[in-house]
Amino acid sequence: MQNDEGQSGQSIHHIVYCSRAVHNMDKEMLDKIIGTAKQHNPRFGITGLLVFGSGIFFQWLEGPRDNVTSLYEIISADARHSDVVLLTKEDEFRERLFPNWDMELVAAEDISAVLEDAMHEASDPKQKNTLSNMLLELNKSALGRHDN
Repeated sequence: MQNDEGQSGQSIHHIVYCSRAVHNMDKEMLDKIIGTAKQHNPRFGITGLLVFGSGIFFQWLEGPRDNVTSLYEIISADARHSDVVLLTKEDEFRERLFPNWDMELVAAEDISAVLEDAMHEASDPKQKNTLSNMLLELNKSALGRHDN
């Protein structure tokens, strides 16, 4: 478990955003993003996931409010993407949704299955509701459709 955020009686902060990748985004660039996250996120108590497909990023970040907010500001200024849209920013009293993922890259075609599995494994009603809402948002977006 990262820090004590999200444990019983503790608030955990999360930010969910999507953005458009630069046209030349390739596997090497994605690997570098994930490598940097895996190197730095544990030190700051940040966990989450990054989905990439059809030129779109969808990312869930969770952890201590100041750390997540600072990371989001850094990410928002990153030249490897544009059109950053903040979808959710919230503090909740619940456990982490992705406690063992300092940052995982999930292929767009796999994200629904990952979120559904997490929802079925979640014991906290708030977690289940949050994951259900993520699935609804995903299914409304281009990432949730497999017509490419």
